[in-house]
Amino acid sequence: MSRSEPRLFCQPDDNAFAAGAEIALSAEQAHYLANVLRLSSGQGVRLFNGRDGEWQAVLTTLRKNRATAQLQACARPQKETEGPELLFAPLKRDATELMIRMGTEMGVSRFRPVITARTNTHRLNLERLGLIACEAAEQCERLDVPGVMPIEPLAAVLARWPERRSLAVALERHVHAPPLVEADALLIGPEGGFSPEEVARLEKLASLRPLSLGPLVLRADTAGCAALSRLNAAAALKGG
Repeated sequence: MSRSEPRLFCQPDDNAFAAGAEIALSAEQAHYLANVLRLSSGQGVRLFNGRDGEWQAVLTTLRKNRATAQLQACARPQKETEGPELLFAPLKRDATELMIRMGTEMGVSRFRPVITARTNTHRLNLERLGLIACEAAEQCERLDVPGVMPIEPLAAVLARWPERRSLAVALERHVHAPPLVEADALLIGPEGGFSPEEVARLEKLASLRPLSLGPLVLRADTAGCAALSRLNAAAALKGG
């Protein structure tokens, strides 16, 4: 197996990956392999479906809009990414897409966009965001692709939030918030921060884990990256 070989995600179906199985790739993947990478039949690719691990495969058919590959052997067994769920207020298009890409690379298990009092964007192209998460998973070598949930109000999410699920929140100027916390999920607010009412609601949560990102006020996308880094560092310290 070569790390230079293209790595592609295949939507899982009822048939598990197995040696000798023929896998049909999408028209978009066929175009990418044939017209962008200029590959041909007989060359190697790596395939994963988020369920059966990563497999070495050989292209058996490759045309402009059609490609198939035959599975040879499992290169890496399936392992789920044990990262936090990321709740975030949608930003402008580029910043939201950056949040999805960086979050996927940093181990987010699922994205949950939420509407806050100061959220400016209430509509999202979930299909496009899913493709961005898929591309990031292919590039960063993780074995699964995080899902992107439909957008919903933060108040509704908090109303049913399980007490047993710890929720890290970067609250600006929160007194005595530690720089490293462990949590099952992370909430990042919008540009302009949470409203006073939202802060009061969050502070009543038994599962709240306040998180400090330092003395400076960060952009929301920067805050997301910084907070994920601190959660990952806390998890690494515990594991080490």
